[in-house]
Formats: sequence, structure tokens, C-alpha cells
Amino acid sequence: MATFTQTVTGVPAKQLPRYEQAAESKHELDWADLVTLDLSKFDAPGGKQALAHQLKDAVHKVGFFYITNFGLEQEQVDRQFAIGKELFSLPTEEKLKYRADLEHGNYNGYRPLGSAELFPGLRDNVEMYNVFKYIPELERTQPEVINEHWQEIEGFQRHIAEDVVQKLLILIAIILELPEDYLTKGHRYDDISECHLRYMIYHARTPEENERYQNLYSRGHTDFGSLTLLFRQPIAALQILTADGSWKWVKPHPGSITVNIADVLQFWTAGYLKSSIHRVVAPPPDQSGLDRLGLLYFLRPAQDLSLKTVDSPLLERLGLKGDEDEAGSIKAGDWVRARVKGNLDKAVAGGQKEKAVLGGVKVKYYN
Repeated sequence: MATFTQTVTGVPAKQLPRYEQAAESKHELDWADLVTLDLSKFDAPGGKQALAHQLKDAVHKVGFFYITNFGLEQEQVDRQFAIGKELFSLPTEEKLKYRADLEHGNYNGYRPLGSAELFPGLRDNVEMYNVFKYIPELERTQPEVINEHWQEIEGFQRHIAEDVVQKLLILIAIILELPEDYLTKGHRYDDISECHLRYMIYHARTPEENERYQNLYSRGHTDFGSLTLLFRQPIAALQILTADGSWKWVKPHPGSITVNIADVLQFWTAGYLKSSIHRVVAPPPDQSGLDRLGLLYFLRPAQDLSLKTVDSPLLERLGLKGDEDEAGSIKAGDWVRARVKGNLDKAVAGGQKEKAVLGGVKVKYYN
């Protein structure tokens, strides 16, 4: 099997096997029809404006879209999957040394298997490890596999943070008729925020277990921050809730990242940008026995930013900016931490679940 070697400060890191992506499902699934943005057009004359026009309906009505040509080779992406696979192969007692302070709303580090209750008495099948930005204020001890590959991980993170998401934020600012740097100023790499790269694994269940869990790996929910980026995962499991109330599958297109709008952008735009409801379900039969390893990047705003509605000419014309501002008194960092802590709450029986998070603002969960 082919291997790569990453050298850090002159010391060879542990060799990692080349990561091989699973084959896509051959089942005919009800795929969502999502827009794809080609970011190679961003710097062309009129490119930003054309991409923003293409994106406008997607972020307003759906909240999900794809991007391609984002400046990373597949080999670089697969390297991160290889790091994640090595990380989750560590003994549980070793991973628990790096447990995140979940009870205080901090996702920096390891979230153990079964941390959340999906249904009464039934725990989730997911492990995750979150690597926060490499700035002094967010430092913590890490497993050796992270330390050995820290330059590679940081370079990967920085490209997403300083190139990919900055372009997306500029496009969204254009849609809102704001100065191009309006949103990027609150999402700088050096800001104290909870942006992070996530390695995540859903462990396969037996058919009997899936039946008890109603085929759910993760209940329908929205994400906490500004944007979520999901690197292509060929094992079909992600679904979005559409306007007609049906769930549709999100197709894992080669060479793409799936992006979704999250809570903060919905608050800033008084609901014009849609923090999309999505869930993870058991894969189709030809993939059901496979563990689902994921690689994601979560964009979070600077902690001290207010969630009040922005002064957008578009929102003014649409009558969305008024005296009522449900999240206007909430800071972005407080919102994110409250959502993290809320994920530790016990589940309730039944379908839709609504609970208060902060400042009277509620979120809903779906089956």
C-alpha cells in the first residue's frame, strides 16, 4: 500500500496509509437539486457578481450548495481523511485524554462516542475530534498524530479560512448589497472564534439497531455558526429538509465541497439567509456496513460580535429589518457555546422538539 511521509521541523512523521474513498452507492436515491459554484470564476472580470447572482436563490430558499475548484487537490483532502482515520483508531482511553470541555460549551478536542441521546435511552454512534485554529489563545494538548502533522493540518485550515470562506462571504455580502469586506472582517483567522476542522466518524450499526433508531444517525437540526463545509463523503447519508416538508439526499459529487448556511447568518439577515435543516441517516444497503468518516470545516464569527440584523439595503427593501430583533442582544460566542451545551441534553420522545437556547431564542429538532 502506498504511503506518504510528512516532515515537521526535520523529524519524519509517522507514515500514514493512502486513504481510499469508498465506492458510491448504486441505489437510486431522491437527490436534492443544488446549485454548484465554480470558484475558479471568482477573480474573472464580473466573476464575483455572476457567482453571487447564481447563489442568491440557493442561500435564500435552500441553504445548501456545492463549490468546486476551491484550490485543494484531492490528494490533500485524502491526506486529512488519512489523519482522521489514524486518530479514531487510537484506544478510547488515549482519545479521552483530549476530551473537549463539552459541559461548558467548548468543542475544542475530542467528543466521545455516545455523547448525545437521540431517543430516550439510545445514544448516538458518532465520535468527533475538533482541531481549533492554531493561534495562542486556543492552544491545547493534542494527540501525537495531530502534533506530527500539525503543519499540514494548519496549512489546510488556513487555506479554507483565508481563501475559500472569504470568497463565499464576499459573495453573500454582494447578495445583501453590503461592502464586500462587511462579513470577512468578522471572520479573520486571527480572531478569537471557534472555527475548526473536524474529523468525524459515524460507526455502522446492524439492521436491527437501525430499526430501533428509526434509521437516524443524527436528528434534523441546524448548525451553530456562519457556514459549514463538508468535504466529499461518498457514503450517502446526508439529507436536507425541503420546502415541501420532504427529506432529500445530498449527492456526494466528486471534487466538490457541500456548503450550508448556519444560524449566525440567518440571525444577521432576519431569516433571509436560510440556516438549513439537515440530518444524517443510515446509508443505503450497499453501504450500510461501512463506517462513515467525515471531514468538515465549521466557520464561526468572532466571539464578541452581536447577532443583531445587519444594515442591508436588500433587507430594508424587503421589510425584514425592523424594531424586532430576536437575537440582537446575543453575542456570537455565547450562542455557539449554548448550542454545544444543548447537544448534551437528554432527548425527548416523539417527533419535533423545540427548546430555548439563549435569550428566549429557541431551536427546533426534527426526526
